[in-house]
Amino acid sequence: MIRQATEVDLPSIVEIYNSTIPDRLATADLNPVSVESRKSWFGDRDWSTRPLWVFEKDNTVAGWLSFQSFYGRPAYGHTAEVSVYVSTAYRRQGIGNQFLKQAILLSPKLEINTLLGFIFAHNQPSLQLFKQNQFSQWGYLPQIAELDGIERDLVILGLRLS
Repeated sequence: MIRQATEVDLPSIVEIYNSTIPDRLATADLNPVSVESRKSWFGDRDWSTRPLWVFEKDNTVAGWLSFQSFYGRPAYGHTAEVSVYVSTAYRRQGIGNQFLKQAILLSPKLEINTLLGFIFAHNQPSLQLFKQNQFSQWGYLPQIAELDGIERDLVILGLRLS
Protein backbone atom coordinates (compact mmCIF):
# COMPACT_ATOMS: atom_id res chain seq x y z
CA MET A 1 0.00 0.00 0.00
CA ILE A 2 1.30 3.45 -0.94
CA ARG A 3 0.35 6.21 1.48
CA GLN A 4 1.51 9.64 2.55
CA ALA A 5 4.32 9.46 5.09
CA THR A 6 3.81 10.65 8.63
CA GLU A 7 6.40 11.76 11.16
CA VAL A 8 6.12 8.32 12.79
CA ASP A 9 7.61 6.90 9.56
CA LEU A 10 10.70 9.11 9.68
CA PRO A 11 12.94 6.63 11.55
CA SER A 12 12.13 3.94 8.96
CA ILE A 13 12.70 6.38 6.10
CA VAL A 14 16.11 7.30 7.53
CA GLU A 15 16.99 3.64 8.15
CA ILE A 16 16.19 2.74 4.54
CA TYR A 17 18.17 5.72 3.26
CA ASN A 18 21.16 4.89 5.45
CA SER A 19 21.10 1.28 4.25
CA THR A 20 21.90 2.50 0.73
CA ILE A 21 24.99 4.50 1.69
CA PRO A 22 27.50 1.59 1.90
CA ASP A 23 26.48 0.32 -1.58
CA ARG A 24 27.59 3.63 -3.14
CA LEU A 25 24.82 3.30 -5.75
CA ALA A 26 21.92 5.52 -4.72
CA THR A 27 23.22 8.52 -2.80
CA ALA A 28 26.20 10.83 -2.68
CA ASP A 29 26.07 10.86 1.12
CA LEU A 30 29.12 9.06 2.48
CA ASN A 31 28.01 8.76 6.11
CA PRO A 32 24.68 7.90 7.73
CA VAL A 33 22.23 10.71 8.43
CA SER A 34 20.26 11.06 11.65
CA VAL A 35 16.54 11.28 12.16
CA GLU A 36 17.12 14.66 13.78
CA SER A 37 18.96 15.96 10.70
CA ARG A 38 16.05 14.95 8.45
CA LYS A 39 13.25 16.55 10.49
CA SER A 40 13.35 19.87 8.63
CA TRP A 41 13.55 18.03 5.25
CA PHE A 42 10.43 16.16 6.31
CA GLY A 43 8.53 19.00 7.95
CA ASP A 44 9.31 21.89 5.60
CA ARG A 45 7.88 20.34 2.46
CA ASP A 46 4.70 21.51 0.74
CA TRP A 47 2.72 18.31 1.14
CA SER A 48 0.12 19.38 -1.44
CA THR A 49 2.68 19.56 -4.28
CA ARG A 50 5.83 17.79 -2.99
CA PRO A 51 4.65 14.82 -0.92
CA LEU A 52 6.64 12.02 0.58
CA TRP A 53 5.11 8.56 0.23
CA VAL A 54 5.85 5.29 1.91
CA PHE A 55 5.14 1.78 0.69
CA GLU A 56 3.77 -0.27 3.52
CA LYS A 57 4.00 -4.05 3.34
CA ASP A 58 3.53 -6.50 6.20
CA ASN A 59 2.99 -3.52 8.54
CA THR A 60 6.49 -2.34 7.68
CA VAL A 61 7.74 0.67 5.72
CA ALA A 62 9.32 -1.18 2.79
CA GLY A 63 10.28 1.90 0.79
CA TRP A 64 9.69 5.57 0.19
CA LEU A 65 9.41 8.07 -2.64
CA SER A 66 9.89 11.82 -2.41
CA PHE A 67 9.22 14.72 -4.71
CA GLN A 68 11.68 17.59 -4.40
CA SER A 69 11.49 20.95 -6.10
CA PHE A 70 14.05 21.36 -8.85
CA TYR A 71 16.58 24.15 -8.51
CA GLY A 72 14.43 26.25 -6.17
CA ARG A 73 13.47 28.95 -8.67
CA PRO A 74 9.84 29.86 -9.43
CA ALA A 75 10.12 29.20 -13.17
CA TYR A 76 10.85 25.53 -12.36
CA GLY A 77 7.75 25.22 -10.16
CA HIS A 78 6.16 22.50 -12.30
CA THR A 79 9.29 20.34 -12.35
CA ALA A 80 10.18 17.91 -9.58
CA GLU A 81 12.97 15.49 -8.83
CA VAL A 82 11.69 12.10 -7.79
CA SER A 83 13.73 9.81 -5.54
CA VAL A 84 12.92 6.19 -4.74
CA TYR A 85 14.45 4.12 -1.96
CA VAL A 86 13.50 0.53 -1.13
CA SER A 87 14.53 -1.47 1.91
CA THR A 88 17.07 -4.19 1.20
CA ALA A 89 14.59 -6.87 2.32
CA TYR A 90 11.99 -5.71 -0.22
CA ARG A 91 14.06 -5.00 -3.31
CA ARG A 92 13.24 -6.67 -6.63
CA GLN A 93 9.59 -7.06 -5.65
CA GLY A 94 8.19 -4.32 -7.88
CA ILE A 95 7.90 -1.63 -5.21
CA GLY A 96 9.99 0.91 -7.14
CA ASN A 97 7.92 0.26 -10.23
CA GLN A 98 4.66 0.77 -8.33
CA PHE A 99 6.02 3.99 -6.84
CA LEU A 100 7.00 5.43 -10.23
CA LYS A 101 3.70 4.48 -11.84
CA GLN A 102 1.83 6.23 -9.01
CA ALA A 103 4.11 9.27 -9.26
CA ILE A 104 3.50 9.55 -13.00
CA LEU A 105 -0.24 9.10 -12.57
CA LEU A 106 -0.63 11.65 -9.77
CA SER A 107 1.92 14.27 -10.84
CA PRO A 108 -0.64 16.39 -12.73
CA LYS A 109 -2.70 16.67 -9.52
CA LEU A 110 0.49 17.82 -7.79
CA GLU A 111 0.94 20.51 -10.48
CA ILE A 112 3.99 18.69 -11.85
CA ASN A 113 4.54 18.61 -15.62
CA THR A 114 8.08 17.23 -15.63
CA LEU A 115 9.75 14.57 -13.49
CA LEU A 116 13.50 14.23 -13.16
CA GLY A 117 15.69 11.48 -11.77
CA PHE A 118 19.36 11.91 -10.87
CA ILE A 119 21.00 8.47 -10.91
CA PHE A 120 24.61 7.35 -10.80
CA ALA A 121 25.63 5.81 -14.13
CA HIS A 122 26.81 2.64 -12.38
CA ASN A 123 23.37 2.14 -10.75
CA GLN A 124 22.00 -0.05 -13.51
CA PRO A 125 18.92 -1.33 -11.59
CA SER A 126 17.66 2.22 -11.00
CA LEU A 127 18.43 3.33 -14.55
CA GLN A 128 16.47 0.36 -15.88
CA LEU A 129 13.56 1.07 -13.52
CA PHE A 130 13.24 4.67 -14.68
CA LYS A 131 13.66 3.79 -18.35
CA GLN A 132 10.98 1.09 -18.04
CA ASN A 133 8.69 3.89 -16.87
CA GLN A 134 9.32 6.00 -19.98
CA PHE A 135 12.04 8.25 -18.56
CA SER A 136 14.78 9.04 -21.06
CA GLN A 137 18.29 10.37 -20.64
CA TRP A 138 18.37 14.16 -20.70
CA GLY A 139 21.85 14.74 -19.35
CA TYR A 140 25.13 13.16 -18.41
CA LEU A 141 27.60 14.63 -15.93
CA PRO A 142 30.92 12.77 -16.12
CA GLN A 143 33.08 12.25 -13.03
CA ILE A 144 30.97 14.57 -10.89
CA ALA A 145 31.08 12.55 -7.66
CA GLU A 146 33.87 10.79 -5.83
CA LEU A 147 32.89 7.67 -3.94
CA ASP A 148 35.69 5.85 -2.12
CA GLY A 149 38.32 7.32 -4.42
CA ILE A 150 36.40 6.45 -7.60
CA GLU A 151 35.00 9.25 -9.74
CA ARG A 152 31.41 8.50 -10.71
CA ASP A 153 29.14 9.83 -13.45
CA LEU A 154 25.60 11.07 -12.95
CA VAL A 155 22.78 10.48 -15.41
CA ILE A 156 19.83 12.88 -15.53
CA LEU A 157 16.63 11.21 -16.64
CA GLY A 158 13.47 13.09 -17.48
CA LEU A 159 9.84 12.51 -18.28
CA ARG A 160 7.52 15.16 -19.68
CA LEU A 161 3.92 14.54 -18.57
CA SER A 162 1.96 16.97 -20.73
